[in-house]
Amino acid sequence: TLQYAVHVLKVKHILVVGHYGCGGVRTALESEDHGLIDHWLAPIRELAHAHSHALDGCADQTARIDHLCELNVKAQVRNVTLNPITTGAWRAGQPLTVHGWVYSIANGHVTDLGVSVSSETDRQRIYGL
Repeated sequence: TLQYAVHVLKVKHILVVGHYGCGGVRTALESEDHGLIDHWLAPIRELAHAHSHALDGCADQTARIDHLCELNVKAQVRNVTLNPITTGAWRAGQPLTVHGWVYSIANGHVTDLGVSVSSETDRQRIYGL
């Protein structure tokens, strides 16, 4: 768990890694009902709604899915940095950086989304929180 990694192992880096072409993100963009999985897709659907203008500007569905994958990773980095375990480590002076990356299954490349957060000040600078 996050708590074990931060408090016991004293990790210095947490990686939030999504992947391009994600089937979950693709499904979240569909308007159909998928049963129980809809509960897990709801935050991604909310993210898509909040960024609908940017997603509508994408060239095609593949670009839309990939952009939403990036937005989701950024949102999850934000969530990890708001977690009391993470903020507590920073307040205690523990070195800890949360990174947001996206992996391309097609070519094996990893894209750094430029949202690495090492402190509450970093989080405020990047996310305005």
